[in-house]
Amino acid sequence: MGRVTLISALVLALAGCMETKETTPAAAAVVSSQNIPAAMRGVPAKQLFGAAPQGSAQVPAPFGGYARGCLAGGATLPETGPTWQAMRLSRNRNWGHPEAIDFVQDLSRFAATQPGWKGLYVGDISQPRGGPMVSGHASHQMGLDIDIWLRPAADLGLSRTARENISSVSMQRANGAHTNSRWTRAHHEIVKAAASDPRTARIFIFAGAKAQMCRDETGDRAWLRKVRPWWGHHYHFHVRMNCPYGTTGCQAQESPPPGDGCAEADQWVRNILNPPPPDPDAPKPQPKRELTMTDLPQQCVGVLQAG
Repeated sequence: MGRVTLISALVLALAGCMETKETTPAAAAVVSSQNIPAAMRGVPAKQLFGAAPQGSAQVPAPFGGYARGCLAGGATLPETGPTWQAMRLSRNRNWGHPEAIDFVQDLSRFAATQPGWKGLYVGDISQPRGGPMVSGHASHQMGLDIDIWLRPAADLGLSRTARENISSVSMQRANGAHTNSRWTRAHHEIVKAAASDPRTARIFIFAGAKAQMCRDETGDRAWLRKVRPWWGHHYHFHVRMNCPYGTTGCQAQESPPPGDGCAEADQWVRNILNPPPPDPDAPKPQPKRELTMTDLPQQCVGVLQAG
């Protein structure tokens, strides 16, 4: 039996030991090693969560933080809808908190009103039970992070095979200091709609896009505060949602600094075009340690064990 298959069997075996009725999990607290089943000890958390094929039979609830958490009662974004398609289906990452799924559908309907867009191509949301991923992301662990492709969704009839092979397109030039000719007003309006939604905590996109939107926006600028420059986000933008109302185990995203953040974006642009000299006193990067169940809220053990 292969290692992934073995882990899958472990997860399903643990699930068989638990009641499958819906229960409302309690507030998050870090797992004590004494409360971790022996079969889970020493196993990287990403392998345990990556092997779970379905969401848990629990009341929907995010636990922990965006980069150290899990998701109870995850819902799936249907692979294809009237105004969206989920991409890279083999990853099984079209799962999220129900509010995230509703958000995607709402935003896709708005996107379908924009010239050249029939809706959205949706990248990774979360694994069925959230948690650390085998590859790709450090965040996306509570079902509240959503990657939206910047490639206009012009064809919503893509096959599963096509969705594995098609790629998004980059919107950057000059290493992310500026947008390229593919960037349109429709991109601006879709990001604006996402940031204007009260369910949104932050949006991450490359610095040149934030700076461009700052120059182009002539109306209400309040939404720009949520749009934050970040490395690498030039094929997609990343929506981070607020903790859903009434949840007690979810660690909220810190609020963005006051103001529209445009001066900060301009500084990012200047630093990209004219990089400052390296700081000789900067600490050396440390290798990342694999997360285990002891790094996650105690409810995450129950999320893996639930039917």
